[in-house]
Amino acid sequence: MTIAIGNDHAGPDYKFAIIKHLESKGITVVNHGTDSLDSVDYPDFVHPVANAVTNKEADFGILICGSANGVAMTANKYKDIRAGLCWTKEIVTLIRQHNNANVLCIPARFTSIPQAVGMVQTFLETDFEGGRHQRRVEKISSNC
Repeated sequence: MTIAIGNDHAGPDYKFAIIKHLESKGITVVNHGTDSLDSVDYPDFVHPVANAVTNKEADFGILICGSANGVAMTANKYKDIRAGLCWTKEIVTLIRQHNNANVLCIPARFTSIPQAVGMVQTFLETDFEGGRHQRRVEKISSNC
């Protein structure tokens, strides 16, 4: 499994903890985020992650910024991306089960690093339920 990860200046510490966790599980991680606390523009790090997931170079994506709103909005501009903003494991479970989310967006300023690592693990362990949720997921992409 390959995970693409991206972050802005709010998330380097989160990213490094998540990468350490994923690599300990034998998962390949491609780092598209900044390693610095210097201010950067989050879209610059979202686009490579969204492209990697869309082009099937990565199985899933993880995005981290202060509120996670900006990264989620940017990622969801891509037709085949279903990015969910989460701050609890329960929400993570639902975005996987009901929405077949393929990108997890983590708000670094509203979660702790242990919470974030736990959410990543939940994201990877939770399967899409399909069934009635499948037709709903099929209706997400816009023809506009």
